[in-house]
Amino acid sequence: MNILSFDDLLKLCEKENKSIYEIAQENEANMAECSVSKVRFKTFENLKAMKDAVKNGLKSNEKSISNWCGDDCDRVQKSFQNRDSLFGKVFENIIVYSLATAEENLRMGRIVACPTAGSCGIVPSVIISVSEEKNISEEIQIDALITAGIIGLIISNKVQLAGAVAGCQAECGVASAMAAGSVVQMLGGTPKQIIEAVTLALKNILGLTCDPVCGLVEVPCIKRNSFLGVHAVTAAELALSGVKSKIPADEVVDTLKITGQLMSPLLKETAQGGLSKTKTAIELENKLFKNN
Repeated sequence: MNILSFDDLLKLCEKENKSIYEIAQENEANMAECSVSKVRFKTFENLKAMKDAVKNGLKSNEKSISNWCGDDCDRVQKSFQNRDSLFGKVFENIIVYSLATAEENLRMGRIVACPTAGSCGIVPSVIISVSEEKNISEEIQIDALITAGIIGLIISNKVQLAGAVAGCQAECGVASAMAAGSVVQMLGGTPKQIIEAVTLALKNILGLTCDPVCGLVEVPCIKRNSFLGVHAVTAAELALSGVKSKIPADEVVDTLKITGQLMSPLLKETAQGGLSKTKTAIELENKLFKNN
């Protein structure tokens, strides 16, 4: 199967009367020359690693080497013990789980790059939070993660998923699109609705720069995971309600690529522009190098 676009994917789903995850796992099995059951077992292992990263992150408030980050997850957990969030339990958990995973990454813990290490908290926090809220089985969670995988794969056919190439729109932005599609899959949406969720999530994050302070995957990267997790659920809710994007998915991906090409190199992971060159960022950078 030669699936290079979302249009290819949708046509194949319609032709074979299959869901996206069914097409995706067969495609993966074909490429890897293995059985579908082996693909699903590998996906299960990745899902378990995601859950372990959340679990480990929830228990730690160890700071990073820079001493800038590492305790926000603990801070937010304690806050929600004393008050309910305005948007409910799923919202709380997405924020907490995404921070837990992203902070586990900065401690050099074991995470799943999904699709990158800098965006590692988005897909796990969304899949785990929604599955807990809706009591969704592990098998359906695997379906959702396989769905997320082919979404990232199709986008990567046109643009490299790296902040150094296309800014954070290609990292946290793509992760949000993957998470949006996974939610629609878990909640029984159609292939068309899944692709609509992907499109809505992706087109509303176009232009997001990659401007890490001091070149570290900490500020603003970690908190972006929480914001983009919520962004994903918004896209899923819209798609499940029948809201459609006027611009097709593949054209949005083309636009993401073009936007990345137009973006200044100063705003693509070089730490030479954007937030990384604010007055406070420069002070933090000078202090960090002085202390080390």
